[in-house]
Amino acid sequence: MNASTDKILFLLKSHGPQSAAELGEQLQMTSMGARQHLMTLEADGWVSFNDEARGRGRPVRLWHLTEQAWQRFPDSHSELTLQLIDNIQQLFGEVGMERLIAQREQQQLARYQAELTQPALADRLAALTAQRTREGYMADFRQEEDGSWLLWESHCPICAAARACRGFCRSELEMFRRLLAPAGVEREQYLLEGDHRCLYRIRPQP
Repeated sequence: MNASTDKILFLLKSHGPQSAAELGEQLQMTSMGARQHLMTLEADGWVSFNDEARGRGRPVRLWHLTEQAWQRFPDSHSELTLQLIDNIQQLFGEVGMERLIAQREQQQLARYQAELTQPALADRLAALTAQRTREGYMADFRQEEDGSWLLWESHCPICAAARACRGFCRSELEMFRRLLAPAGVEREQYLLEGDHRCLYRIRPQP
């Protein structure tokens, strides 16, 4: 793989399905140049496409990562994690699993609280995004016109564990709510339900 194809994989992972023209613009090359890279990636099994109708014109070809490409992005020790989850559930049942998740949440919360010391919501979001990115979540955020904020994570380094036990996702949502209070936090997109990322909307307290 060369630098351009690596960037295409990163852009598709970060921003979801895109057309060759959209990718070419971000890579500062023609759509034909981007399409050539995409066809090479398709031949190697890294990307695929769907044609999507947009208005009354011709359908737009949107390229997306294949399962093979998703495996290129790290999932922290997934095989060992799954084995440990299975062992905990067998030995201690769901109650033991919930205690493990609660303990992890408290440890994460304490670590994040040490980083999120600023009173302003925007500053806390910036610190949270930086910390989550360091942990491999490819996080970013922005403010919307209505005053709410969007926080999204394009990668989940604990995806195998989250698929095996959704309690990890529930715990992280609760942790975000505690860290960003009194703002409200809701998850609007969910990677495990077919979205290309997890997206949270944060609404400041009136």
